[in-house]
Amino acid sequence: MPFPFSKNRRRKPVSIRRDVLLLSLPVLLSSLFQRLVSIVDIFLTGGLGAAAIAATGLGQLLMFVTMTIFWGLSTGTTVVIAHLRGAGKQEEARRAAFVACLACLAMTAACSAGGAVWGGDIARLMGAAPDVQAFASDYIRLVFLWLIWTTGLNILSAIMHGAGDTRTPMEAIILVNILHVAMAWPLIYGALGIPAMGVKGAAIAINSSEFVGCSYLLIQAFRKSYLVLGSPDVQQFARIWRIGWPVALERIAQQSGQIFYSSFIIGYGTSAYAAHQIGLSIESLSFMPGAGMGIAAATLMGQSLGAGKIRRARISHAEALRLAVVVMSIMALVFLCGPHFLISLFTHDPAVIEKGSVFLRLVAFAQIPLAVSFVYAGSLRGTGDTFYVFIVTLAAMWGIRVALAWVAAGWLHLSLYVVWGVFLVDWYARAAAFAWRYRRRDLHNVIY
Repeated sequence: MPFPFSKNRRRKPVSIRRDVLLLSLPVLLSSLFQRLVSIVDIFLTGGLGAAAIAATGLGQLLMFVTMTIFWGLSTGTTVVIAHLRGAGKQEEARRAAFVACLACLAMTAACSAGGAVWGGDIARLMGAAPDVQAFASDYIRLVFLWLIWTTGLNILSAIMHGAGDTRTPMEAIILVNILHVAMAWPLIYGALGIPAMGVKGAAIAINSSEFVGCSYLLIQAFRKSYLVLGSPDVQQFARIWRIGWPVALERIAQQSGQIFYSSFIIGYGTSAYAAHQIGLSIESLSFMPGAGMGIAAATLMGQSLGAGKIRRARISHAEALRLAVVVMSIMALVFLCGPHFLISLFTHDPAVIEKGSVFLRLVAFAQIPLAVSFVYAGSLRGTGDTFYVFIVTLAAMWGIRVALAWVAAGWLHLSLYVVWGVFLVDWYARAAAFAWRYRRRDLHNVIY
């Protein structure tokens, strides 16, 4: 759906700023509620013991890794649909949405079968103890058996993001959270005449709540004419996948590099690693405004370029960047002024609080390059330039963060704070690389 813009040129940035906010705020809330689903599961299974917590966390890790390929499909879908709708090609946008759903079904079938059959074996190969394997086998088998509801939520949200509708996906994820909380406790521990199912009950709660959320989005997709049934459009799928596959590789490069980087932190002791994990949990909340602005930038860029409105595309990017920098600068001040308070919400260990406070102060100096990176990367994805974003992510994560951390920790044996400081170099390099590319990008000759 096209966005309203004022005919008065001087009011145009104000109108676009409003559109950026309307797009990004629901995405921010959706991200927060999606994260809450995982947190609630870990929290509720805590009463079953450490093995149950470990099994649930392991299952969530496998799901997270599996979803990398679907994030690629989702990004390609959002960009292509935004471009088509901006160009006024509504029927083609609906066909692109349908072929994206078919691709999601096919990919889900393969992943679902593999996870349901071999999920327990994967847990064993990852080194899970026998008691953890016993819990993990049931949890992993069930969440993968009904993976379609998770991937369905993902692809239908992407279709709506491309259409400029971020509110409906937000409504769906809020519904999922409410149902999940209402169902998880009685299913795990037994109540209301339901027998206690333990970790298996947690998986059933996720499956059931996501089934309702996915069904809600599917009904809305047909009701609002975002999706139409028909024959598969191979050409549209090729466009979607050409944009999407670098995003999948980008996510893999980012997550695998993060795992290697964290392995260097472990060498500095338990308190250092605990501070690192708590700091990452707090930091992840600051990502959400930037991520929301990034999706808004990608959607508005795609729609503007599809409509041939280059000036509007550039103003959309500038407004998304302005808002992201303002919001994340506020987060930087919070991390600088109150790190001890934030860390103490998670632990009372003095050593962890001391180290975690340093980590958050370092994170404060990363907030502006993070904002710049999110928005510039989002705008580049909106132009279809996802391969460049992947190359920069790969080079920054492995060529800067992992490599410098290895030199600092494994070779020179420098302090923990130096190893943490490496991620600042990473994010400033990414921000510069994305900004350089965007400024050299000819928006008049974008080919999807």
